[in-house]
Amino acid sequence: MRQEPVPQRPAARAAGRALTGALTAALTGALTAARTAALAAALALPLPAAAEEIAEIGVDWIGNDIIVEALEDPKVQGVTCHIAYFERSVIDRLSQGNWFEDPSNASIACRQTGPIVLGDIERDADGEEVFREGRSLVFKSLRVKRIFDARRQTLVYLVHAAELTQGSAKMAISSVPLWGTEAWAPPD
Repeated sequence: MRQEPVPQRPAARAAGRALTGALTAALTGALTAARTAALAAALALPLPAAAEEIAEIGVDWIGNDIIVEALEDPKVQGVTCHIAYFERSVIDRLSQGNWFEDPSNASIACRQTGPIVLGDIERDADGEEVFREGRSLVFKSLRVKRIFDARRQTLVYLVHAAELTQGSAKMAISSVPLWGTEAWAPPD
């Protein structure tokens, strides 16, 4: 006998998110000094771009979701990246016992969505952070870096998780070639 999944109601999903937010806010008070120091350090750095949520797909009956966001590169006009990642529900957090962390898995696809105009981008091998989003209360973040491959005249976007204590091997890349655009320049 085939069982149909129980649909997740938007109200239940919203209530779960509200509960998660309330619990996180309550526990955040203990970390005020650390967060204040982190905020002060972050204010000294340029802010990465903000992403726009374009889809939320429920994947099971307990409210876990796949979130899809659009991110326009703030320094490269005409390039948009779409990022997909997993967001845990309150029920999943209760059953797993880990309240403060979402998985590191993410996917990325970047495409030309208009005329490409390169701004003042980093051109070294370390690249430049374009986006950062917290995946835990303090220690883990999802990041997108742009790397300019000058020889191939290609923008490479890397999505990965960064953790304070240990790195993650989970990553994905997407490339946007400049060939055929006004931004293309002959390699040196």
